[in-house]
Amino acid sequence: MTAPATKRLHRPEGLDLAEAVELTRTGDLWLFRGSSGADHAIRVLTNAPVNHVGMAVVLDDMPPMMWHAELGRGLVDLWTGDHHRGVQLHDLGDAVRRWHDEYGQRAWLRQLVPEAGPDMEAAVLSTIARLDGTPFPQTASLLGRWVRGRVRRPAKVEETYCAEVVAATYTAMGLLDGARPTNYYDPGRFWSGDELELVGAELGREIDVRV
Repeated sequence: MTAPATKRLHRPEGLDLAEAVELTRTGDLWLFRGSSGADHAIRVLTNAPVNHVGMAVVLDDMPPMMWHAELGRGLVDLWTGDHHRGVQLHDLGDAVRRWHDEYGQRAWLRQLVPEAGPDMEAAVLSTIARLDGTPFPQTASLLGRWVRGRVRRPAKVEETYCAEVVAATYTAMGLLDGARPTNYYDPGRFWSGDELELVGAELGREIDVRV
């Protein structure tokens, strides 16, 4: 299962949401920055410019989707067909609009180069089957997981947060070598200002998405 070959990297100065969704491919990242107290706390604790990250999943004739973890359950999970908190697979456009309209988040897109192939897409589906529905940790637990990750200590799999989901999926795709535990990563690790060592691929610069 592959995304249409016509999707190409786009100019970096900015895109409307509809255009960004149309150009998105499996493995592309969506990054978010908000202004709430919780958003600010996450950025301060992790010294990062963003507080949320999700990964695009674009397969065959299905609508583009976002694979991420959050506390809310306002959107239907396209893997299970119900509403739940934690790790979720959402319609991409709906998810970005929710994060913009309800959470007050600004959005950026980073595109994976080269495009994900069939083996990577199979690994994505396997990861979704394994992690979908995993609870999102409470704030104190989230911080503890990240601190353990910074000293290379894996955290238990009963909970997971957004950057862990992306890291686990990238590891399954072969884009991360697995030398660091998934809880080593925070949203800022996927921003271009940080050094993210991908295997056989790279991420483009952030593209501002106008919602």
